[in-house]
Amino acid sequence: MEEASSRRVIPYGFHSISEADCSAVLETLRSSYLTGGSQVAAFEEEFAAFVGAKYAVAVSNGTTALHLAMRVAGIGPGDRVITSPNTFLASANCAAYVGATPDFADIDPGDYTLSPDSLESVYQPDCRAVIPVAHGGQSADMPAIAAFARSHDMLIIEDGCHGPGGGFLHDGSVHLTGGHQWADMTTFSFHPVKSMTTGEGGMIVTNNRSFAEKARLLRNHGMERSKENFTTFGRETDPLFEEGPWVYEMQDLGYNYRITDFQCALGRTQLQRLPEFIRKRREIVARYNEAFADLPWLTTPGLRNEADRDHISWHLYTVQIDFGGLRQSRSSVMNRLREQGVGSQVLYIPIYLQPWYRETYGYGPGKCPNAEAYYQRCLSLPLFPELTEAEQQTVIDTIRQLPESP
Repeated sequence: MEEASSRRVIPYGFHSISEADCSAVLETLRSSYLTGGSQVAAFEEEFAAFVGAKYAVAVSNGTTALHLAMRVAGIGPGDRVITSPNTFLASANCAAYVGATPDFADIDPGDYTLSPDSLESVYQPDCRAVIPVAHGGQSADMPAIAAFARSHDMLIIEDGCHGPGGGFLHDGSVHLTGGHQWADMTTFSFHPVKSMTTGEGGMIVTNNRSFAEKARLLRNHGMERSKENFTTFGRETDPLFEEGPWVYEMQDLGYNYRITDFQCALGRTQLQRLPEFIRKRREIVARYNEAFADLPWLTTPGLRNEADRDHISWHLYTVQIDFGGLRQSRSSVMNRLREQGVGSQVLYIPIYLQPWYRETYGYGPGKCPNAEAYYQRCLSLPLFPELTEAEQQTVIDTIRQLPESP
């Protein structure tokens, strides 16, 4: 692992790997199974218990989790799926993968998540599902979104890829992302910049047993190996096939979306460390917020509810900067930061402005004004558990010096 003091440029996100993580992976590499062994099931069981869901299905990455969620939900041609434009491409691409039409509701200008009011305004009779996104670790207003969606027979597939370990307060109780009643399925990503990592990896959690069973089938080529679930092979009506341990049935057109055992071994130890990761992220966010509170040209990350401050997992620390007021372009600001050893990132360009979406669906500027206004001002600053106090101070000092002439 790279030592913090040796970083030439502080990245906006970075993984944390401990000796315990390395030992768990190495032990699995020396075992009899690198894939298809016990670590996958153990990780699924532990992750489901952590978030408070009945079932968890581990897959190769967050994008495949979203794709399988579409398949499991039966979404297809003729259906419309609404999501936030303020997210990574996969949150919308998953609908296109199954032949549905991805559509977009605007974000709330305060917390940058999908707006329930905008969802209602863009609803059309062909809408079959909504994908709210836990942007930066902060959940969308899931109770309000679910109230509208379920009254219109829409499924709710929460994109929690930014949100492992995070949650929100509702009616006096904390509800973790993936473990609440306002989503039919929730997907997660374990990419290295996320709150916890398996290198690449993802998860679907749900309380619906049939959804979980369908996801398990589809992640492995649609193959069924349990004789009790066979529909054709091994039966007297099919004398060509004899019973045996090698027999399997392809019951659906699935994919190779499996995750390896050594990735899941890492996931299990990372899950144990997740509460500490989130605690450190919250401490850094609090320090940043205090340091930037008096800057009139910078807006710290917004909250839908102040009471959620200590329940958000804070995958990202995204500020809004009045670049015009600074008389500096965003590119020049990012270059100045980098010259001082501070990395940054822009997250995200509204998805519907991407060329493929414009050409395929006719979308264009003006569709989601709040998302476009946010995009023009947003900048994500370094935030990860092993960000040292000295590095945090470097970020703070460099940001505060931005009004000075370059």
